[in-house]
Amino acid sequence: MLDTLSERIAFYRRKCGLTQEELAEKCSVTPQAVSKWENSLTSPDISLLPRLSEIFGVSCDELLGARKPETIAVKKNDFDPTRAILKIRIITDEARVSLNLPLEAVKLFLASGAIDLVEDESLKGAKSALESIDLDRVIELANAGVMGKLVEIDVSQENTKVEIWVE
Repeated sequence: MLDTLSERIAFYRRKCGLTQEELAEKCSVTPQAVSKWENSLTSPDISLLPRLSEIFGVSCDELLGARKPETIAVKKNDFDPTRAILKIRIITDEARVSLNLPLEAVKLFLASGAIDLVEDESLKGAKSALESIDLDRVIELANAGVMGKLVEIDVSQENTKVEIWVE
C-alpha cells in the first residue's frame, strides 16, 4: 500500500523506469534530494508537485494520496490470472451485495453458460445492468493486465449502482 508521499514517489519513479539520478535531473534537484524524499527525511517543494505529476503521468491528487487511482495497467508478465479476483458490487438503498469470484471460475461459468449472478427480485435493476455488461470483454481486459474498477453503472431510476473490479 502506498500510504506516504515518499512511498508514492519511489513507486512512481520505479514504475516509470527512472533512477533517482534521472528523476533529480528532470526536477533540477540533486539525487540526494530525491533520496531524502523517498526516505521520508524531507518532502519536495510544493512547486515541484505539478512537475512530478507530469513526469509520473498521475494527477497531483494521486501523487499526494488524496485520490486513489481506480484503474491501473499491470505488465502482462506481472499479472497472474489464476490469482485475480473479479469483484461485483451491487449497491441499492436496501442492500449492499459483494460477490468475490476467482477470475478463472468466472471464465468457466461464462464458457458453460451457467452464470446468473442475481436472482433476487429486489435487485432487478442490478440484474438488467449486469446483463448489459460484456463480461467476456471484462475478462479480456483483466487478461491484458487492467486492474481496478473496470465498470460502473448507475441505474438512477432504481437507486442502484453496479461496479465490477478486478484485483
